[in-house]
Amino acid sequence: MDSTREVEVVVVGAGQAGLSGAYHLRRTGFEPDRDFVVLDHSPGPGGAWQFRWRSLTYGKVHGMHALPGMELTDADPTRPSSEVIAEYFAAYERAFDLRVRRPVDVRAVREGAAGRLLVETSDGVWSTRALINATGTWDRPFWPRYPGQETFRGRQLHTAQYAGPEEFAGQRVIVVGGGASGTQHLLEIAPYAAATTWVTRRPPVFREGPFDENLGRAAVALVEERVRQGLPPRSVVSVTGLPLNDAVRQGLKDGVLDRRPMFDRVTPDGVEWKDGRRLTADVILWATGFRAALGHLAPLGLRGPGGGIRVEGTRAVGDPRVHLVGYGPSASTVGANRAGRAAVRDIRRLLAAGEPATAA
Repeated sequence: MDSTREVEVVVVGAGQAGLSGAYHLRRTGFEPDRDFVVLDHSPGPGGAWQFRWRSLTYGKVHGMHALPGMELTDADPTRPSSEVIAEYFAAYERAFDLRVRRPVDVRAVREGAAGRLLVETSDGVWSTRALINATGTWDRPFWPRYPGQETFRGRQLHTAQYAGPEEFAGQRVIVVGGGASGTQHLLEIAPYAAATTWVTRRPPVFREGPFDENLGRAAVALVEERVRQGLPPRSVVSVTGLPLNDAVRQGLKDGVLDRRPMFDRVTPDGVEWKDGRRLTADVILWATGFRAALGHLAPLGLRGPGGGIRVEGTRAVGDPRVHLVGYGPSASTVGANRAGRAAVRDIRRLLAAGEPATAA
């Protein structure tokens, strides 16, 4: 018996971008389970936030923007952001009756019959006329490769595995990466560790003053141009620089954020540079970011020669049925909200046309 279920729209992922898309579908007359489904592989609400380390309190979160239609109010800044945001997302799903199905792993999206897409999951197959992909990046931590990496006798871990600073007590720690996570790790770990060292490929750029609307638009435009060209997206923070707050200023003053250039190889007991300098370490913490989790879209052949998927707005240029939200310029929380609304607007036009929309 054919167990394939049909809907108009499948939303993959229930983080900020996916919930925004589901909200706008619901608001414009789509019924959950009948017209659309939201599939999420996480064990509970909260998107990637539920996996963040406990010492990342809500007060340390940069620019968490409320989901559309429901403000996040009276959040305790001293509580872990993983708890605050998971509870908020759970309340949001209940308030708008989004009926997120979890845990469901989406394994592949491929061409179906009559211009529809087949979404193959751990919970069966869905046939859909349009797809909102909101899978984010948390599941694809980026590990750079350096000579000798496999010989290191200490511990190597990525930001995705970071649980808090206490586990580094008395250890010599090298933190790799010039983004916000790298600086947060260093500032947290330094009081516990025997020694910390910060290495980055490029000198970090610190940004003075407020991040106003004009700066935000300019940064998003640069990221947007990359995805329009089919290049892998860069993070918005890679364009804007690191904000200078009191903690960062103190870290610079204390020497915790005294950056060294990237080492050239890993040794069994540390790292070394071409000029002969060596550094002994117990831990290498790779705060080297994430890549978009898009492997399930591979059967559609959307990835171009530039290494990314060409996107106009939220729509995949190679297939108008596929919208990527929370990707590239919409990876910020406010950008994800706007992208969810834009994707639903385009999908409504597509479905109203009534003709099967196949890949270009």
